[in-house]
Amino acid sequence: MPEINCVHIAGNLTKDPTLRKTATGISVANFCIAVNRKYRDANNQMAEDVCYVGIVAWSKLAESCMEKLRTGNAILVDGELQSRKFHSEDGFSRSVVEIKAHRIQFLNKAEIKFDLDGAEAAPEWSDQFVEEEDQVKN
Repeated sequence: MPEINCVHIAGNLTKDPTLRKTATGISVANFCIAVNRKYRDANNQMAEDVCYVGIVAWSKLAESCMEKLRTGNAILVDGELQSRKFHSEDGFSRSVVEIKAHRIQFLNKAEIKFDLDGAEAAPEWSDQFVEEEDQVKN
């Protein structure tokens, strides 16, 4: 059976991205988006839930996220699900499922002056995106 691991999700940043460097100097950005889901409850009334999804971006994509993304920005993320385990500060073993971004499209009406060619661009609605250049294995 073929294996498919492909995610497309749109949401708003819950806070500014954080950036760190690996021991080998590769940039890694982490941030979270809020995704709203509307549905009808048991009384047939409209209700809404929010799902918070962690995103991780690597290399130049991470650096572009740090430069351009801020709390509340709307983005579309194309990527894949990944899971990882770590030890928290309190010593407990934890696991997390997050999206490893391959492409991020900025959806905000904004003054984004960036495109893949390095040219200035400021469309009324940004349809710009940044793609992962070299896939980083982790």
